[in-house]
Amino acid sequence: MTDGDPPLLAHATCVAIDGCGVLLRGPPGSGKSDLALRLIDGGAFLVADDLVALAADGERLIATLPPSAPLAVRGRIEMRGIGILPVPTIPKAPVRLVVELVAAGLLERLPEREHVWLAGIAVPLCRLDPFGASAASRVRLMVRAVAAGIIAAP
Repeated sequence: MTDGDPPLLAHATCVAIDGCGVLLRGPPGSGKSDLALRLIDGGAFLVADDLVALAADGERLIATLPPSAPLAVRGRIEMRGIGILPVPTIPKAPVRLVVELVAAGLLERLPEREHVWLAGIAVPLCRLDPFGASAASRVRLMVRAVAAGIIAAP
C-alpha cells in the first residue's frame, strides 16, 4: 500500500504508551480490551477498541478509530460483562508494536524476532499471554525496547 490508499481495518485494539501505538490482536474474548484497560489504568491512552483503521503515512503506520465507528463507541472501551465505558483517548498513534495475544502454553521461552507487514509497513511482532499478572508490565517493557531500538522491524 502507499500513502493515500484507503485504510486497512483490523479487528484489534490500539493503545498509545508514551506516544507509541501498540496494536493488540487476538480472537474475540482473547483479552484485548482487558489488557488495554490495565494499560490505560497505568497511563496509556485508547486509540480504538475492537476495530482499528491502519494507514501508511510515509514510513509510519498510523492507527485511528475508523471513520465509520458509531458515536456510541468513540472514546469508550467495551468491558465484557460490564458494558461500554469512557476512558482517556487520543485520536491517532504511530503503531510501533503489534502484540499477538495467545495462551500461556503456546509461548516460546526465547522466540526469534518477528515482524508483520500492515499497510506496507513492517512492525515488530511479539506474542503475550494477556491474562498473566505481568502482562501490562511486559507490554510497557516491550514499548521501551522498541523505542530504544532493541526490538525493531527490518
